[in-house]
Amino acid sequence: MTAYLDASVLVSLFARDSNSDRASAILRETVPVLLISDFATAEFSAAIARRVRASGLTLQEAQEVFVNFDAWTTRIAQRVETIAADISVATAFVRRLDLNLRTPDAINIAIAQRIGARLFTFDIGMEAVARKLGVPLLEHGATNPP
Repeated sequence: MTAYLDASVLVSLFARDSNSDRASAILRETVPVLLISDFATAEFSAAIARRVRASGLTLQEAQEVFVNFDAWTTRIAQRVETIAADISVATAFVRRLDLNLRTPDAINIAIAQRIGARLFTFDIGMEAVARKLGVPLLEHGATNPP
């Protein structure tokens, strides 16, 4: 099984939050092939930077998070490049006015769909839209994003 991890999961794995233990347990129990896009990496990096600005992490802690993330993705995960078609599909998703979808979530859903991976997210809104679009999910019971 392959799983595409979005930023909500990546943040939980590398910066302690209410979903951290759950994220680790789910990945340990399901043992999927883990896929991470360059887009999810950028979104993860922005979330960590936001925590520094909000005083949730120190500069040193954030730097450690980035080092650990980079080492982990090199050892454990496979990288996926975002392509122009992902943006086109995401645009079509966002233009569907029956979906309540933010652009970053649409891009992550489009990437997961293209690569044929199960989407792993803690964002309940994103999970609901992915389900509506027929994108397979790594089932776990999503929660609100961190």
